[in-house]
Amino acid sequence: MTLPDPLPAVRTVAVVGAGRLGRALARALAEAGLEVHGPTTRGQPVPAADVVLLCVPDAEIANAAAALPGTARLVGHTSGATPIAGVDFGLHPLRAFVGDEGREAFRGIGCAVAGRTPEALDAARALAEALGATPFPIDDARRAAYHAAASIASNFLVTLQAAAEQVAGAAGLAPEDARALLAPLVRATVENWAAHGPAAALTGPVARGDEGTVERQREGIAEAAPELIPLFDVLVDRTRALAAQKEDTP
Repeated sequence: MTLPDPLPAVRTVAVVGAGRLGRALARALAEAGLEVHGPTTRGQPVPAADVVLLCVPDAEIANAAAALPGTARLVGHTSGATPIAGVDFGLHPLRAFVGDEGREAFRGIGCAVAGRTPEALDAARALAEALGATPFPIDDARRAAYHAAASIASNFLVTLQAAAEQVAGAAGLAPEDARALLAPLVRATVENWAAHGPAAALTGPVARGDEGTVERQREGIAEAAPELIPLFDVLVDRTRALAAQKEDTP
């Protein structure tokens, strides 16, 4: 498969950065039929290409863009939070990667795109579509809020599950057993949230108004992992507010 119009001349892509996303993007774009160079690492020369994709940490984007030899027609970055002032376009796949994925991992996911020119925006859209993703526009003014939402949904979910795993240890569950037992609950909860929204998906003692059980939970956490009490208290407060929304829904 080759890139669809309006960019039939784009055939080569150089991927800079061999982290998780860089490796996955290089493999996926090659599977989509493009000629892919890289991913290159720090200090390696960047081959000439129609498009250069910078898959580097946000703090390194400006320096990486400035160091390019100027042989690419368009330069893009894959950051969700950094403005595109120093490059031509942005392309941010809305998914967590481990680095060994191919094109199948991009199929059907959202992909935030932005461009400083119509050609650059078309390039970002075309690359997303070549990957099988669904492009949607995010401008620089909304980029921080967009990326914060992604971090809450993905990164903070992992942090929360790590806390659950830690507390489960106090119940005698080994970490691998806790993950195996809690994972179906987490998956079902996420599916309910996706299908029905947060208020309808909410269950548990806070949603039922069972303050006695909530207090017993707090006591158990205070004994097992007292450093998690501030997190627990904040989550209980936010869950009460969400439960109140559910009660107000006609």
